Amino acid sequence: MEEVLSLITMIVILLVLSGFGRCSTNVYSRSDFPEGFVFGAGISAYQWEGAVDEDGRKPSVWDTFLHSRKMDNGDIACDGYHKYKEDVQLMAETGLHTFRFSISWSRLISNGRGSINPKGLQFYKNFIQELVKHGIEPHVTLHHYDHPQYLEDDYGGWINRKIIEDFTAYADVCFREFGNHVKFWTTINEANIFTIGGYNDGNSPPGRCSFPGRSCLLGNSSIETYIVGHNLLLAHASVSRLYKQKYKDIQGGSVGFSLFSMYFTPSTSSKDDIIATQRANDFYLGWMLEPLIYGDYPDAMRKTIGSRLPVFSDEESEQVKGSSDFIGVIHYVTASVTHIDINPSLSGIPDFNSDMGQSIYIASMRTVVSPWAMEGILENIKQSYGNPPVYILENGKTMTQDLELQQKDTPRIEYLDAYIGAVLKAVRNGSDTRGYFVWSFMDLYELLDGYKSTFGLYSVNFSDPHLKRSPKLSAHWYSGFLKGKTNFLASQGIAQLHSNFSSSS
Repeated sequence: MEEVLSLITMIVILLVLSGFGRCSTNVYSRSDFPEGFVFGAGISAYQWEGAVDEDGRKPSVWDTFLHSRKMDNGDIACDGYHKYKEDVQLMAETGLHTFRFSISWSRLISNGRGSINPKGLQFYKNFIQELVKHGIEPHVTLHHYDHPQYLEDDYGGWINRKIIEDFTAYADVCFREFGNHVKFWTTINEANIFTIGGYNDGNSPPGRCSFPGRSCLLGNSSIETYIVGHNLLLAHASVSRLYKQKYKDIQGGSVGFSLFSMYFTPSTSSKDDIIATQRANDFYLGWMLEPLIYGDYPDAMRKTIGSRLPVFSDEESEQVKGSSDFIGVIHYVTASVTHIDINPSLSGIPDFNSDMGQSIYIASMRTVVSPWAMEGILENIKQSYGNPPVYILENGKTMTQDLELQQKDTPRIEYLDAYIGAVLKAVRNGSDTRGYFVWSFMDLYELLDGYKSTFGLYSVNFSDPHLKRSPKLSAHWYSGFLKGKTNFLASQGIAQLHSNFSSSS
């Protein structure tokens, strides 16, 4: 019966979307969004701060992973650790309502547990106070892929349940020290992709997997992926419970959990491909979202993975269920799904990809603009998961790092216009979406892609010793939108933006 209902839900979503406009030239303004809807932009600690070994910071798993493979790294990045006041001034001039950033666990608590690093603590206090002083709401992520290397070396990091206690103690410090000014907390960033990349595929820190030829010295893709996912959910539930018991009545904030959200479409209209698409949704989104909403993993996962999938005790299920005040949606890509009978593992043992059992083609982030996919994700969350509060914590367009071309980034404007318009349609259709954050506020060290491509509204000249920041055309467009100007992308509107941009430059 459940599979039939899931199939009906998928068909309804596809039918609803077929009636939505797919034009990217919607005319709308900031005032068309509900009162209280927030707009912001974001960065993360490792991608922005730099100062890799200053003032008591110790290595995270990113430092170890990148340096051991001699890849581009975030040792300096944007040097936000020293330039945060300049950057907050740019945020204020842009008109941001809110700003999303992460705290480096190993900067605040050098070894991940134990004593607080006073200089790390003071940096985050100063940064948060600077945001508040300029009228910008801080939106803090506690774990953005970067747990301390010390915990990885000591007991294996997220594969060990010991980390739940350490993560909860770290969160306690953050709530106590910053909670008077921070009302929005995301515990884990992109929990599903962090887990798949770090423990199934081995292509991101801590680089554990079973695949030959992928530089994985340790790991077991068959079980660790699911153990880590389980521990992330339990750690989130523990932190959420702590906040509700100790801080919520005083501080009045909320605690959420974020997921990377691909929009899956069947490659044909066949029943097999539609069912395969639902299965892909169950594995990528339902894996974490069903426990948070309903208290257990999707049936499709429990049936396929069997004893390799951890089991929630009754008490754990109750703690995880309802532990997220909001869901953070991170969306960039669409994927086409084709049913196949067998999807063998590359390593010879079952893993996340072979367990899912579909053939998935992911469209490139560089070329595809699919605003209807954003509508589809929000519609799916509304219909399948009880319409919880949602914040779009990341959405944006990547372009090649070319300073001259980057400045007049009309494709990024067209992308943002289309996707913000899609969010507005979803809200008007009943989605409880409450905020939208552009990724990213400025060019960053892009995880795994280094400095080759950028998402920023502001360019950073990484060849300049001073790392000069400069507004791109998209920064002017977004600022105009935030300050109440009606968006339009007719040739006249773009020409006027170019003209204003050239004269201001």
